[in-house]
Amino acid sequence: MTDPAQFRRTDRSLPIALLRARETVMGPIREMLAQSGISEQKWRVLRVLDERGPTEQKVIADEACLLLPSLTRMMQAMEAEGLVSRAASEEDRRRTIVTITDAGRALIAQHAAESNAILARLETRYGARRLDQLFQLLDDLRHLDLDQ
Repeated sequence: MTDPAQFRRTDRSLPIALLRARETVMGPIREMLAQSGISEQKWRVLRVLDERGPTEQKVIADEACLLLPSLTRMMQAMEAEGLVSRAASEEDRRRTIVTITDAGRALIAQHAAESNAILARLETRYGARRLDQLFQLLDDLRHLDLDQ
């Protein structure tokens, strides 16, 4: 057994704390998405495309926090479901540009009110100011270079 003195307690472990917080936030969102049978990953892709417009797959993967090979597999299913369309880039035929379809936008619109209500409940219970601070802190953390 590893000497526990080498590690912080799990209640003070940042990776575990982040996962626990994620589960708190994602619970209501998962329930919302279950109504339409869409996965969290597909939802994130649709949200990115709705915000950005036609986008290269690598950018979508980065913005939606997905590995590019996973996104590539998902794209086939999403295209078959009519949520996105794909085409080769006019500038560089090796790049694939993905566009959200009307059906994809309709799915987002279908959940917009509930998604906004979930965020409003979070802001009310956690505090809008604290939530803004949390976003800033997480963004700062995201940009740290821990390899040095």
